[in-house]
Amino acid sequence: MSALDPFYLVKEEVQDSVVKVQVTLQRWEQLPASAAEREVLHKELLSACESIEWQVNELDRAIGVAERDPVRFSVDSAEIERRKKWTASTRNQVQSVTEKLKVAGERNTGASNGQMNRRELMRLENQFQPTSIHGMDDHYLGESDRQALILKEQDEDLDDLSATVERLGDVGLSIHEELAVQGHLMDELGNDMDSTANRLDFVQKRIATVLKKAGWKGQVLTIIFLVVLLLILTLLVFSG
Repeated sequence: MSALDPFYLVKEEVQDSVVKVQVTLQRWEQLPASAAEREVLHKELLSACESIEWQVNELDRAIGVAERDPVRFSVDSAEIERRKKWTASTRNQVQSVTEKLKVAGERNTGASNGQMNRRELMRLENQFQPTSIHGMDDHYLGESDRQALILKEQDEDLDDLSATVERLGDVGLSIHEELAVQGHLMDELGNDMDSTANRLDFVQKRIATVLKKAGWKGQVLTIIFLVVLLLILTLLVFSG
């Protein structure tokens, strides 16, 4: 397939991203669990994996479109299968990294929550008095309301992000289809130009033969006739 095929352009970009993720993952694994840089790399890796998985999903959608009309997109069944195997393999790699990161994150979160719970119990033991029950209830009700509001805002942000990603996917698919159509038209134009060049070559050879057989006067008249004909054809082309 051509290196200018949109699939291979995106594939090359995704492969570069996967290599970067693997290098960063090795660096992340070498850092101690308490290192601040490890947490930063953890977030970067999760974000990169999410981006790569989205790109692979978009490529799968483009492959599905091409599979429904392989003639239009100039791909055969073998090429479609190769593309499917590559996207499946890449998705498995990314999901493996994501699972490893999530397991590590849950482990760290569990340890952190345990420490927080112990500190909270100690704080409550120190602050708890019989006369403060009403105040504590008000405090926890206010905290619950704030948490509910935060969760609601996060859900709305996620819905907006999901809608944006979906629109971007539709735009990417439309661009891919348009590029495929333009490539098909360019191929047809190239074939027409080759055919026209062959016909012109044939006409030139016939003209040379006629001029050779004609006398001096005949050549002059033929040249004048051809010049007039060329002018007429030029006018017709530009006026059309």
